[in-house]
Amino acid sequence: MANPTYSTKAKNLRLLRRFHRWLGIPLILFFFLIGITSILLAWKKKTELLPPTLSSQREEGTWMLPNDMVKVGVLEMESRGLDAEVDRIDIRPDKGIAKITFKKHFTEVQVDGFTGKVLSVETRHSDWIEKVHDGSIIDFYTSGEEGAKLTYSTLLSLGMILLASSGFYLWYYPKILRKIKRSAVK
Repeated sequence: MANPTYSTKAKNLRLLRRFHRWLGIPLILFFFLIGITSILLAWKKKTELLPPTLSSQREEGTWMLPNDMVKVGVLEMESRGLDAEVDRIDIRPDKGIAKITFKKHFTEVQVDGFTGKVLSVETRHSDWIEKVHDGSIIDFYTSGEEGAKLTYSTLLSLGMILLASSGFYLWYYPKILRKIKRSAVK
C-alpha cells in the first residue's frame, strides 16, 4: 500500500512543476532581456555605449555659469531640429566640461566649461538600454509617468521570486520523497 505522505508530496511536486513551467515560459523572454541589458550596462564604458568624456583644451580660466552651458546645449539641439527640453546637466570640473542631456531623446551635448564650445554631440545608447532594462521605455514613448515601469518591475520581481522559490522546492522535494520512500521500504 502506498504511503499517504509520499503520494501527497508527489502530487504536490507535480503541481509545482506545472506551476513552475507555466510561470517560467512567459517570463523567460523578459529574463533574457534583463540579463542582456544588464551585461550591456555593466560594460557600457568599455563598449562605447556611452560617449567618451572629452576634456577642455584650457586648464585654467573662468568657468561659465551652468545656465550658460545649458543655453549652448539648447541652441545646438534647436539647430539640429531636435527637442531642446533639458533633462540634466552633469558638470565635470576635473575635465573642464559639462554634459547636457535631454528629456525627449537620448542625445548628449558636451560643452567646454571655459569657452562654451560644443565638443561633442552623440547618442547615449546606455540611456535607452537602461530604459529597456527597467521597463520605463514604455513610459518614455507613452505617458511619461512611471506606471509601466512600476508594473513591469513589480511583476518581473514577483515572478523571479516565485520561480526561485518553486525551483528550490523542485530540487528539494525529490530528496524528501526519496527519504520517505527509503523509510517506507525498511
